[in-house]
Amino acid sequence: MTGRWLASATILAVGIVIGGFALGDGIKRAQRADRAVTVKGLAERDVTADLATWTISYSATAPDLATAQASVDRDTVQIRAFFRELGFPAEALQPTGVNVNQTKDNGVVSFTVRQRVSLRTTDIKRAQNAVRRQFDLVRRGVMLEEGSGMAYTFTRLNGIKPEMVAAATRDARSAAEQFAKDSGAEVGAIKNAAQGYFSIEARDGDSGGSWGQSDTPYKKVRVVTTIDFYLK
Repeated sequence: MTGRWLASATILAVGIVIGGFALGDGIKRAQRADRAVTVKGLAERDVTADLATWTISYSATAPDLATAQASVDRDTVQIRAFFRELGFPAEALQPTGVNVNQTKDNGVVSFTVRQRVSLRTTDIKRAQNAVRRQFDLVRRGVMLEEGSGMAYTFTRLNGIKPEMVAAATRDARSAAEQFAKDSGAEVGAIKNAAQGYFSIEARDGDSGGSWGQSDTPYKKVRVVTTIDFYLK
């Protein structure tokens, strides 16, 4: 009887010891599984814009509306001739707005007609040439108002997103591996990831856009990802 009791007690004790080891090992594994490092990955790419838009604003002031409108119409003819001579199709230039303002100063009435036309083209080189020769419009008598500048846009972002996200992920893993090396661990799988946002800026840091300046077609696309990697 006593022997059986001792045997049962021994088995129970062994089970408790084994269970304790298993529990402790499980806790350690859980702790290791919860270890993670948060890093950021960067990817950049130089691109060239594929769309150019140029809004040209001009105006004329005269004592009567008909004279002011006639002056603006002459400017419109000169602007269309300018772009036609540069090789742009007629449909590339479209009117985008007109405004008429009447003022009275010391009993003298005057009318100001403002008009805007916009160039829209995917021919970037031709657009750059037009900007370089914009003073030709002044020689033709067209007085460009402030805000008349070329803007360049990169529209093919979706085509390069997957490659850039992959590059940013590789950059983040490289940072995580350095961190793990310094702490005596290894990098495991991704725990969480946030893509971040894509930005498109002038490659050389000056987007222009003010009077007498124009944007640049040379852009830099940038994305920063935030990734949590397991450490093991």
